[in-house]
Amino acid sequence: MTLRIGTRGSALALAQCGDVAELITERTGIATELVPVTTHGDVSQASLSSLGGTGVFASALREALRAGMCDVVVHSMKDLPTAAYPGLVVAAVPEREDARDALCARDGLTLADLPSDARVGTGSPRRAAQLLASRPDLVVVDIRGNVDTRLGFVSSGELDAVVLAVAGLTRLGRTEAITEVFELDVWPTAPAQGALAVETLETLDLTGDDDVARAIRAINDADAFVAAHAERSVLAGLEAGCSAPVGAYARISGGSLSLTASVYAGDGSSSVSDDAVTMLSNPIDPSDPTALDGPGLDARIAVAGRIGFDLAASLLSAGAPGLADRP
Repeated sequence: MTLRIGTRGSALALAQCGDVAELITERTGIATELVPVTTHGDVSQASLSSLGGTGVFASALREALRAGMCDVVVHSMKDLPTAAYPGLVVAAVPEREDARDALCARDGLTLADLPSDARVGTGSPRRAAQLLASRPDLVVVDIRGNVDTRLGFVSSGELDAVVLAVAGLTRLGRTEAITEVFELDVWPTAPAQGALAVETLETLDLTGDDDVARAIRAINDADAFVAAHAERSVLAGLEAGCSAPVGAYARISGGSLSLTASVYAGDGSSSVSDDAVTMLSNPIDPSDPTALDGPGLDARIAVAGRIGFDLAASLLSAGAPGLADRP
């Protein structure tokens, strides 16, 4: 069979879906076909926050999957609502790309070098808050558009800089535009940034021998799945949408999982942060590191969910709701 993979039609979505398709064929020999689907978020030029943020890019893909137009769909995991979608399941998370954010500025400038009142573009409330927290003298401009469009705002002189995901710039071969990369310990990014989610029908037997199940098992990265789930569990525990001013990042080292999260006031004037560490039981079989149903993976995902919700509860106690609701 030819495995049909649903994707948004943007250059970035096609690039990342193409990477997944190549990985499937490389590891299984299964032929693939990309099925572009237009989403509401692609058509509307309104700001992401005004569109509701949560799921604005996902709904059309999910409906295409349910309608039988494709066998799996690939999402940027950070754009997915945290609640499960009826009849569907996130079945795999391939190896994660760089989760950091980058500044792309004129004249090779860094954030510290930008002049007062410099105009910096982003469509993310979190990035806007982080920019203002670091440099309250900047003018943050809400922008939409694909990566090339956003970089064009800088080259045309309309903006002095934009903030973009390193992952997207890497997938599109535009890393030459980066003038500074922000480290995660001081600039945590959106939960699951840099990770892709491969979604399929809940009725699929993921342990079966059919091509869809084989493809999903072949591309899953256990550590990426667990880390992304921990980060998204913070978002779920906060009951915040995927465009909320929340940053989170999980790291897995040996048998431990560390998780850091921050919630920002929209104007960057204040924030609350916390972190947690837990042990991961039932280690993954090192001889089969990409198997979706490898020993201990379900147990690790459950632990990741608990630490995420616990950290969210700590942030809520520290006043996170009041911050996230502020303009």
